[in-house]
Amino acid sequence: MSDNFGQSSQFKTISHAYGFEDVGIVPGEITINPDQTDLSVYIGEYKLDIPVLASAMDAVMSPEYAILMSQMGGLGVLNLEGIYSRYEDYHEIIDRIVNSDATQATNLMQEIYAQPIREELIAVRIKQIKDQGAICAVSFTPQNAKRLAPVAVDAGADLVVIQATVTTARHLSKSNVGLNFDTLKEIVKVPLLVGNCASFGAAKELMNCGIDGLLVGVGPGAACTTREVVGVGVPQVTATMECAAAREQYYNDSGKYVPIFTDGGIRTGGDLCKSIASGADGVMIGTPFAQTEEAIGRGFNWGMATPHPALPRGIRINAGVKGSIKQLLYGPSSRTDGTQNLIGALEVGMGMCGAYNLKEMQQADLVIAPSIRTEGKIFQHSM
Repeated sequence: MSDNFGQSSQFKTISHAYGFEDVGIVPGEITINPDQTDLSVYIGEYKLDIPVLASAMDAVMSPEYAILMSQMGGLGVLNLEGIYSRYEDYHEIIDRIVNSDATQATNLMQEIYAQPIREELIAVRIKQIKDQGAICAVSFTPQNAKRLAPVAVDAGADLVVIQATVTTARHLSKSNVGLNFDTLKEIVKVPLLVGNCASFGAAKELMNCGIDGLLVGVGPGAACTTREVVGVGVPQVTATMECAAAREQYYNDSGKYVPIFTDGGIRTGGDLCKSIASGADGVMIGTPFAQTEEAIGRGFNWGMATPHPALPRGIRINAGVKGSIKQLLYGPSSRTDGTQNLIGALEVGMGMCGAYNLKEMQQADLVIAPSIRTEGKIFQHSM
């Protein structure tokens, strides 16, 4: 070993990044009644009563669940590159996946998702949702967006989500014409949400393309294994703060406000509150919705990357059924761990911080607090 070990010039620096369990929210100097808080958020011209999106995961978001989410005041995003655009009888396909042996589930999904997308089914699913008066949001991957997003908009989709594990404004490929979000905006003519990203630079460049919403988070979902398989990801508090800073700079430069949604890793009301305090305008949630009685997957869940034909970055998980969608969002809660009545928790948290609306909650102070969940809780953790 060289005597000069450790004395060479530095190759690169490494920053500390924080997740939900690393920070705490500082209460405000004034408090307000929780029932006075306003939780609404806009995506383009569409107003949501609560800042909650349900993930475009096939085990969660069926057409029926999208309708239910709209009735609850939030928004469900239907994956139209999945089962619902490949099979007329999607219930039978879900049954096959849910009932398969754990060791064969991924192989089975790779087989099921290999079937071609049927454009006529895109229109059928959108009509199912729109006929019930619900806001219809649909999701595509970047590689299929140019072909399928116009089909969805022509069929009546209200919002389009372009989503991949990592999305950037500058994607290099062998294609002569890559996906250009500026051009896509001209074609689809509806609010465009894009994700996912986790850094200031990537978020700012995507906003410069004229998008209407941004999803934040790489690999934190319960059914996602991206962080294990390829080692890529940034903890959600830091990722949200980075993208929120980009949103503020873009707003100052352009006058356009682009809402950002922390996507993945949110399990409790505390996680929801910390997402907003980190700068998010809302959240996207997957597995907690998969645990509701109304979810088509009956407690099972898997991510969009799970059936990848060569490198699956997800796994089918059995999260179990914990209660109804109403309990999850509005209570009453039968659990003491913060996993139910998420909206009630956000209202109480905002009240403790003196925040009348989400913008004011974004200004709440955060502290690095590694003992936030263990301090004084010895009896709880021994149960």
